[in-house]
Amino acid sequence: MSTAKKRRGGGDGERRVYLIGPGAALAASASPEEMGFKAYNLARMAAVGMPVPAAFVLSTAYCRDYYAAKGALPEGFRDLLRGNLRELERLSGLSFGGERRPLLVSVRSGAAVSMPGMLDTVLNVGLNDATVAGLVRMTGNPRLAWDSYRRLIQSFAEVVHGAKPDAFDAARARQVKAAGLADAGELDFIALRELATEYLDIYRELAGENFPQSPLDQLAAATEAVFRSWSGKKALEYRRIHRLRGAAGTAVCVQTMVFGNSGGTSGSGVAFTRDPATGENALYMDFLFNAQGDDVVSGRHEVGERAQISALLPEVTQQIEALRARLEAEFGDLQEFEFTVQNGQLFMLQTRSGKRTPLAALRIAVEMVEQGLLDPAAALERLAGCKLKAIRTEAIRAKDGQAPLARAIPAGVGVAVGEIALDPDTARRRAAAKKAVILVREDISTDDVAGIAGAAGILTARGGRTAHAAVVARQMGKVCLVGCRELAIDAAKRSCSIGGKLLREGQVIALDGGAGEIYTGAVDIVRARPERELAVVASWRARSPSSRTLARSRRRKA
Repeated sequence: MSTAKKRRGGGDGERRVYLIGPGAALAASASPEEMGFKAYNLARMAAVGMPVPAAFVLSTAYCRDYYAAKGALPEGFRDLLRGNLRELERLSGLSFGGERRPLLVSVRSGAAVSMPGMLDTVLNVGLNDATVAGLVRMTGNPRLAWDSYRRLIQSFAEVVHGAKPDAFDAARARQVKAAGLADAGELDFIALRELATEYLDIYRELAGENFPQSPLDQLAAATEAVFRSWSGKKALEYRRIHRLRGAAGTAVCVQTMVFGNSGGTSGSGVAFTRDPATGENALYMDFLFNAQGDDVVSGRHEVGERAQISALLPEVTQQIEALRARLEAEFGDLQEFEFTVQNGQLFMLQTRSGKRTPLAALRIAVEMVEQGLLDPAAALERLAGCKLKAIRTEAIRAKDGQAPLARAIPAGVGVAVGEIALDPDTARRRAAAKKAVILVREDISTDDVAGIAGAAGILTARGGRTAHAAVVARQMGKVCLVGCRELAIDAAKRSCSIGGKLLREGQVIALDGGAGEIYTGAVDIVRARPERELAVVASWRARSPSSRTLARSRRRKA
């Protein structure tokens, strides 16, 4: 079924390390609770021949032990890392810390329950002043090497030391401005090398120490930081909102790096096998050329949709379409998957059951039964938490002479009307006062989860439909519009401009999550029920054994 091999690590029988790679088999005792859903699903993908970079996984027991020991890694932990790195070296032909053919790894979280963007990740681990030169020699791509190094320095400062990104962002903005370019994606390797050097100085100021040059020190610190993120503010808030109790910490997946920032035939993307807002059976994808995965899911960048990748990488697009069908056949549900394209070669980095609106859940369940992917009983079980009678489609019907202020990219469905709030704290405070609010931001991140929970709708100037924060907002049933190019925010004056119209914080706007339109003033809302799908579900219930038993019981009592 899979390509993960159980390995013992540490001295405790509950601690396990799982290898994901060619020829490895999933141990019978392996489970999402031990491996985390992310790694468990990686192993399943690898098993059916999908292209998955080799990895090893530290089970959730290590995280529990870490907290039981009050924040101490177990004895022999570095030896455990070193031993499992040898497996990745064997599979890749690269050397961790090697100065000629360096192996770089990502360090990813993996809870037993899906928590999009709530736990930490560090990419490009293993780069230092020596291996960056080795990466240049190995790839012949100095821009890739220096771009990856400056990314590692910043993410290490933020994730491991809790540093704010402001100083790094300001340095990057200065470098972009000096070069007369639009963004950092256009910087050449000379500028990126200068930026990485400046980042090392910023790191020293923020962390109070030099950036670690030992790759093994980097890996141990990144792993510990992922464990710590389990009890981070946003993770705790997410589990509180969703009443996730009893989850047993996070696993850590150490995976061979693949590089979406390798050039014009490379990039990173996130896709859903169906539209998670409406349920339409069509690929729903965001993609960013010459970028790493964090650029797509952060919500800070403008991303492209399927048309761009289809035009420039048609073979990759065909592969993704084929994988869409295989993923649903393997997992039997809507899947959200992350992938990287490195020099035209596709790699799968994650898949999970996709968060969806109730409307999408209803349509997907009905159509999957009709396609033979689900039986009615399983579909009914999947819909058990949905208030089907409350499901409505909503749209704004413009009044005579009423036109939208601007348009944005829909990342949810429905209509939201509320007063503008320009930061998450204001949104949360006004929501607590029983006011409907629209959170209006340059971009949103998962750090804003409390504000997202309090808002009726979200509007951003940047970001894509598959950014982690947009996924979380959609899951919570929030109307969400992203990438509004006609939105400008003046935080100092507590105002914003939408389509050239100046609006103060507290003024009311309306979002149409289907059409992607923004209005001001009173609006008319048209509502409709998805009658066909509701009728199909009603027929399942009428034919289900439990329904017939209940009906007989009621007749006897009568």
